[in-house]
Amino acid sequence: MDLAILGDPTRKVIFERLARKPASVGELAESLPITRQAVSQHLRVLKQGGLVVATPEGTKRIYRINPDGLAAIQAYFQHLWDDALTAFQKAADSAAADPEQENRP
Repeated sequence: MDLAILGDPTRKVIFERLARKPASVGELAESLPITRQAVSQHLRVLKQGGLVVATPEGTKRIYRINPDGLAAIQAYFQHLWDDALTAFQKAADSAAADPEQENRP
């Protein structure tokens, strides 16, 4: 998982819209100030990054969030959160063990 994929503002908007509702390239392009071709390019990057999947429906491909990709993002942030809480707990324990530490420069 590469979070840089969502660093592009347009790609992030596309990803967020797909999180709310699956859509085709045309449906996404209608609501964005970019061409269908540009939407397709952004979707290709999101798909290659494992964040979206496409399902053929007639002559269209419907794009939706890939649950596995979303789970990877969630796991990444959960790991960061756990590390931050662990560091905070260590700092709190250290401060409680040595109250003088707060007064040191």
